[in-house]
Amino acid sequence: MDLDEAQSHLLALVEPLAIEHVDIEGTLGRYLAAPLHARRCQPMADMSAMDGYAVAEDDLAGPWRVIGESAAGHPFTGTINAGEAVRISTGALLPSGGRAVILQEDLHRAGDKLTLAGEAPSPGNRHIRAKGMDFPDGHLLLAAGTQIGPAQAGLAIAAGHRHLPVCRIPRLTVIDSGDELSSDPEFCAEHQIPASNGAMLVALARSLPVDAKRNGPIPDDIEALVAALEAASDADIIVTSGGASVGDHDLLRPALEAWGARIEFWRIAIKPGKPLLIATRNRGARRQLVIGLPGNPVSSLVTAYLFMLPVLRALLGAADPLPRKITIRLAEPLKPGGARREFLRARWDGETVRALSLQDSGALSSLAASNVLIDRPAHAPAALAGDDVQVFLLQNGGIA
Repeated sequence: MDLDEAQSHLLALVEPLAIEHVDIEGTLGRYLAAPLHARRCQPMADMSAMDGYAVAEDDLAGPWRVIGESAAGHPFTGTINAGEAVRISTGALLPSGGRAVILQEDLHRAGDKLTLAGEAPSPGNRHIRAKGMDFPDGHLLLAAGTQIGPAQAGLAIAAGHRHLPVCRIPRLTVIDSGDELSSDPEFCAEHQIPASNGAMLVALARSLPVDAKRNGPIPDDIEALVAALEAASDADIIVTSGGASVGDHDLLRPALEAWGARIEFWRIAIKPGKPLLIATRNRGARRQLVIGLPGNPVSSLVTAYLFMLPVLRALLGAADPLPRKITIRLAEPLKPGGARREFLRARWDGETVRALSLQDSGALSSLAASNVLIDRPAHAPAALAGDDVQVFLLQNGGIA
């Protein structure tokens, strides 16, 4: 199965989680479960955008007599008539009768006498924020599925909201398996490797608001694997690392079947990451998802980026859960691609991108040195320095 088909098939299996209403400060990183409409207009009345003096619009030549002050939070309660001015600060309400704000640096004041010393504003309302300038009452501000960041949280509060509807936080269990894995990286025998994948995948998942925990390493034993799966029965999504290939000790598939899961599809035409497995298991009224990732660390992270993160975003209610690509110029040539779609670890310097020389699926050093993945189509022709290529950003799960 090709990547696009596999992602589409997987996302079709995702069932939305229950909606809850959460204090806005607790929604950062989550996604709106319903459209957000303004409960008030912003600003609620005409306001000054600058420090200066408010006057009548037909009285921009002066002189004027200063009759009071309108400060932010402390409005002037009288009315401005011709020949009168009110000292006004940024963010203060425009007094009744005020139609223009003249900057303080364009005026000369002596006592309560005010004269024009520079230029009057043109048009007269140039320094006024009109009522509803930012948004009117009832206006659609954010669509359902929008991720809530600092600006979106600030907008929601300004629009009169204290709580926002969001899907509950997904529960994720990561299981890494393999007899060769050592749980202690400080005491690792010659025939072992430190169990890094589980911690790496949990760290990647926690780039989103997810309740993620790890179980492992689990030995290559069907009963032990079934027990680990059963221990994760409360998870919305189980992600395994290792055991999804076709070797004699790759036992994930029979363990899933023994546990009662259904294999949805297996093996993807990508490099790295071919032996990816997707399964489901009905748990009461809900469907539990299992993503079986390869055991090689680079393959594991790349497939988690392409499959685990989109599922987590979809569970959180994202309108567009897939990572986005950008186009960047190559710094160095690339050889022709192979029969599978390939994701090359690469370094982007802000202007051009350069594929790293070490692309072995077990090489964590080049993965850690990468900040993008170059997306090379199957059978891609050779590319020259200066050619455009598409890349996925590795920071922030590719959503930045």
